Amino acid sequence: MANSVKGGLVFALVAVALACAAGVRAQDMAKVAPKNTKVLVDNEQVRVLEVWLKPGESLPMHSHPGNVVYFVTAGKTKTTTGDGKVTETEHKAGDAIWSDAITHSNENIGTAPTKALVVEVKNAK
Repeated sequence: MANSVKGGLVFALVAVALACAAGVRAQDMAKVAPKNTKVLVDNEQVRVLEVWLKPGESLPMHSHPGNVVYFVTAGKTKTTTGDGKVTETEHKAGDAIWSDAITHSNENIGTAPTKALVVEVKNAK
């Protein structure tokens, strides 16, 4: 009897851990970093977010569906994906990039504040 209770407890703890991990992976950027983001548009087709980071500031791990990022300012960013891969990128003001759905964190590793617009694509018709 003790083994079945112990096994059930282990199963429950694993299930809770997996549920929490899934929740972390699926965090909304506007909710995890409200001081750095502002939702400008949110409808059935798209969600547009304004994002700004001072040098050294970070956005915690968050997720996006497929999206376009338009860089309002130049900057240098360190990105860490959900699987731990780290990349550093530099962008100029006016650059735009496409990204498939992603879970990541970002850090401004440059010397100036950065600002970008993120356009998340929903089920457009």
